Amino acid sequence: MATVVVQQQHALQHSTPPPSPIPPARLVNRRGSPIPNKHLPICPPGPSPSEPASHDSLGVRTANDQTSSLLYPPDGLVRLSGPPSPTVYALDAETLAAALNHQAAQPMPDPSQMFPWLHGLHPDNHLQLGFFSSRKRSLRRPPKCWRGITVVKLGGDLTRARVKGAVCAHEVITPSARFLISDPPEGFSVRNFQIQTAKLAALSDIIVYAEDGASRSQMLALAEDFATAQQAWRLKNDPTQERPAYNTFVLTTSFAELEKKCPNIVAIDSKGQVTGQVMDFVLWERVEMCSMSRASEISANVFLGPTPDYILRPDACQLPKQEVYDLLIEASDLASIPGPRFLGMIDKQLEDGTQRMEFPSSGSIVLPSGNTREVEDIVNTIRWIYYLANPDQPAEGADHEGDVAMTHARKKPRRVFIHCADGYTESSLLAVAYYMFAEGVPAPEAWLQLHCNKKRNFFTYPTDVAFLSHIQPRLLQESPARRSAHTSCNWDPDWFLKMDGSLPSRILPYLYLGNLNHANNPELLWEVGIRRVLSIGEPVHWTEEERSKWGHENLVFIDNVQDNGIDPLSQEIDRCLEFIGKGKSDGTATLVHCRVGVSRSASVCIAEVMSSQGLSFPRAYCFVRARRLNVIIQPHLRFVYELLQWEGFQKHKRNASIPRELEWATVSREIALLNKPYSRT
Repeated sequence: MATVVVQQQHALQHSTPPPSPIPPARLVNRRGSPIPNKHLPICPPGPSPSEPASHDSLGVRTANDQTSSLLYPPDGLVRLSGPPSPTVYALDAETLAAALNHQAAQPMPDPSQMFPWLHGLHPDNHLQLGFFSSRKRSLRRPPKCWRGITVVKLGGDLTRARVKGAVCAHEVITPSARFLISDPPEGFSVRNFQIQTAKLAALSDIIVYAEDGASRSQMLALAEDFATAQQAWRLKNDPTQERPAYNTFVLTTSFAELEKKCPNIVAIDSKGQVTGQVMDFVLWERVEMCSMSRASEISANVFLGPTPDYILRPDACQLPKQEVYDLLIEASDLASIPGPRFLGMIDKQLEDGTQRMEFPSSGSIVLPSGNTREVEDIVNTIRWIYYLANPDQPAEGADHEGDVAMTHARKKPRRVFIHCADGYTESSLLAVAYYMFAEGVPAPEAWLQLHCNKKRNFFTYPTDVAFLSHIQPRLLQESPARRSAHTSCNWDPDWFLKMDGSLPSRILPYLYLGNLNHANNPELLWEVGIRRVLSIGEPVHWTEEERSKWGHENLVFIDNVQDNGIDPLSQEIDRCLEFIGKGKSDGTATLVHCRVGVSRSASVCIAEVMSSQGLSFPRAYCFVRARRLNVIIQPHLRFVYELLQWEGFQKHKRNASIPRELEWATVSREIALLNKPYSRT
């Protein structure tokens, strides 16, 4: 007998056990190889230009002078140690805060001075060297223009008492008091975010601090190790002393006093609480995700959204009154299909208060070869949910053998909440299937109505499309909202047949981000309200008839930007945003795409969000990342650097003196940590 197969997947999920030991009626088969829900797609790097770009977005090469710092020269500061020991200086909290703020207000060096060195040019990595600097050994030398500040916490526990941008000592220095060689010795990558902290620590002043109660002698010993590492680096990389020296400091102010005097540079307080004074990528991504996918009603009394915090963290907050639901259905990779017996049990327990149950997640159900008991259980579950939410509707089609009795005519409508961690990944299959049944519409209309009318962002897999098409006749046949008993459901429009399950990602009402497949499906774009297409480095393949229908002025191709870590994007940003802005003023939406929809096009969308929403780069990055749904955006190192620099250009245009929220090394470190759970390596 054929079965519905549920594939187990890795995900950010919080499974809730059933309220009683009674299991669903039937177990399902599981495949052994897990499939991650969110994934990091591969971005083809494209060809290497014959000559690397050497100008900034304004077309002017900047000076090679080192960025100014309040810590250099360290005149007037007290020496804690000196010859014959390495020199270490004392630093107080006010000077530290002033130095960090000064650094954040300095213009960033031109990308041509920092790249390709920032990509990581290990002398043994011939692939990386050959791509970036085959004939120019000067490109491998550390830049003279960079002077950073690296804050190091003694002990390395960053879960409490964390200063803005602080890192662990082992991230940047070896036990033998030498800076880490972080460049990868093999392989090719333009996304080596994980090496930036270590690379730039050697080009930075080092500030060592500790929690209150830590040993002062240990602080000084660690600081002397860093001073030793600075001396060794200078002998090797700057023997003629062409650049100013980097120095090491010890924060002599207690952390308790620092919290009082300089709260704006405290990321996590001494009790381990996030202060909100320093932008945090993980928390801000969660904020943007919940904002984008906040709970909303998709059909009468049925809601869709992210798992509430009171479930994720029971001690964190109380249940808001407006979020009181009778039934919470969590879409989970580990869930089995509910059977009639289990539904009957939940049905009775609803009289006692809010109940919880689970349903298989999107992408986990494989198309069966025929009608099976599992398919019947899925349809039966959807029908059961409908009559919980709509007890006043006549219970048609409920007399199938084994179905739970529809006895809700005398009961009040139940509020049902379909949820998962991010509000869309695991729950989309159940949400779309329920909408088809409740509203009596075929799958293509359900996709469009949920997206356009209900303003829901959701993500489905190709297996979901196949499965929903398979059970579509059953759902529409039994739907109380079907238009007639002869509803046709055997025809799907061409745009739906070409779709892989996902719609382009709606970043703003007038701005969509997608891939080349989305761009080459003009019928799909038209259906969701997109009327302009901006192609970054990847041309669309449309017929002349399609181009004429859209109007050639509504199609723009940027042909000189490859995803190779060399081609600059900043010189095209103004042109791209002008095109997007024209569509916005005309009341139409623009699709921005490249090949995969995560690097070149994502960078343009980040720039638009920075410009239109007035957000810093880190916040705009998280804004777009949350709305790209199940595909993780991956602007490469140079694009991220250019966007962080472009943030300064925008502030200069507005005559604003707001410093950067986070520095380059911190931004890179946070992006690497965000992506690490989804990496297959």
